[in-house]
Amino acid sequence: MKAQLFEITHTTTYEYHAPVTVSHHLMRLTPRAMARQRLLAHDIEVQPTPAATNMRIDYFGNDVTFATIERTHRQLAVTSRSRVAVSPAFIPDVTETPAWESVRVLCHTDRTASVLEATEYTFTSPAVPVDPLFAEYAAPSFAADQSILESVTDLTARIHREFKFDSTATTVSTPLLEVLEKRRGVCQDFAHLQIACLRALGLPARYVSGYLETQPPPGRQKLVGSDASHAWVSFFCPGIGWIDVDPTNNNFPSMQHITLGWGRDYSDVSPLRGVILGAGKHNLKVSVDVTSLENDG
Repeated sequence: MKAQLFEITHTTTYEYHAPVTVSHHLMRLTPRAMARQRLLAHDIEVQPTPAATNMRIDYFGNDVTFATIERTHRQLAVTSRSRVAVSPAFIPDVTETPAWESVRVLCHTDRTASVLEATEYTFTSPAVPVDPLFAEYAAPSFAADQSILESVTDLTARIHREFKFDSTATTVSTPLLEVLEKRRGVCQDFAHLQIACLRALGLPARYVSGYLETQPPPGRQKLVGSDASHAWVSFFCPGIGWIDVDPTNNNFPSMQHITLGWGRDYSDVSPLRGVILGAGKHNLKVSVDVTSLENDG
């Protein structure tokens, strides 16, 4: 199958209640270049114009842009424009993946580079505690000697079925154990929850940040800015590598998911964060447009 071309425009606007005199911002808004995703074009526009910018690669291999604004301003607008080509994901058959227990053992015994890297994603991180309650929730999906793909697929389906998408139920600071108790949240919460379940069983799992192309209801026109930033999960499978799963939509991310970056949890890959002098309170507006173009030959 040919790759699918996308153009993505992601605009973040802060309206400050009082003047800001100096601000520093970290932006993770550059889609990753990887085996099944080609980055064809990308630019970031910042208003007011920064006094200085620089780019680097972070610990997890994500592109990071740093900007300093040294003029007084009451509005900050960051617009990221990207063009990417996305190819289908490889999804193995369950019989091609090992038993989940053997993956856990491997992470304690194998010292090859790929396994050591994966094992880093088995520990507690700022937004994802490793707690026995998550292992208890995951347990029904992980029967003895069952393949890791079959087990993770079942856990993905259970989270999708048993948790309600509710944009008012949580904030970025809501504890994950509260999400588990209330069974409500958004894609970020569901990704963190599944990661916590896998890590509690000793299995490597990481947080993936990106975009999801959405489709309007039949007969309705797609609204400008109606697409969204999205989050899903990637788990490690020896012999194959990392496999993505989306608990919010109960699917394997493929042609409609565009990857920005990954890390231990949201705190490693938030699209925009900064430090400002002045302002106090602010209003935030985020608009995302994901547009499909002709297939890439």
